[in-house]
Amino acid sequence: MTIISFQTERLRLREWQDSDLPAFAALNADPAVMTYFPAVLNRAESDALADRIRQLMQQQGWGFWAVEIKGGASFIGFVGLAISGDDLPCSPCVEIGWRLAAEFWGQGYASEAAHGVLDLAFNTLNLAEVVSFTAEINQASRRVMERIGMRFSGETFDHPRLPVGHPLRKHVLYRSTVLSSR
Repeated sequence: MTIISFQTERLRLREWQDSDLPAFAALNADPAVMTYFPAVLNRAESDALADRIRQLMQQQGWGFWAVEIKGGASFIGFVGLAISGDDLPCSPCVEIGWRLAAEFWGQGYASEAAHGVLDLAFNTLNLAEVVSFTAEINQASRRVMERIGMRFSGETFDHPRLPVGHPLRKHVLYRSTVLSSR
């Protein structure tokens, strides 16, 4: 299957390359980046995640794209779409997600890339809805969701893959059915 790639004003969202793996491992090992995930990842875990992402992209033609800055950094993280697991209360659904290296935070890259992904989701893939969810305490991701026009659905849920009592277990659900203007 041909993998879709596209550009925004400052970014390229593209297929993954082997050369992305060291930078991906570094961001997955960064405690700041992984604050709202259960644990940092070691190199083997990071490479395994990248392999799963690449396999899904090969099967679907879309997924979590590698993100690079035009004329700048060749890999700053990923932004894209995934079909969520059946164990989530919002399933079946397609979620939008992102993970960028900390040095690229606060520059609008996540919002810019995610806006491009929503455009593709609604206008190329013809999806009826895209969701996003995060730990209730993750205000930074919630702000990105709101910047790209997603709305808090009012729904919260306990993430089934996190143990009872885990501080990240309570999640919030955001939804979008249309592409909003920036």
